[in-house]
Amino acid sequence: MLTHFQWKPLYSDDSLPGWSISFYFKKHLYQAIYHSNGNIEFNGTQPAEEDKENLSAMIHELMIYHVYDK
Repeated sequence: MLTHFQWKPLYSDDSLPGWSISFYFKKHLYQAIYHSNGNIEFNGTQPAEEDKENLSAMIHELMIYHVYDK
């Protein structure tokens, strides 16, 4: 389960796409950049390959809820 999900715009101009995200997954802190095309660029700690697809789906759901469904 993904917990403590946080996001903020990369730029002071909110109309520019791109967000910095952070969250905990399996007791590890992850930080990434979420691009407007849906790509997720992890910084530092990388999730295990077997977790990436499921994790990406959870992140996309949260971004739709928090950013796109305003």
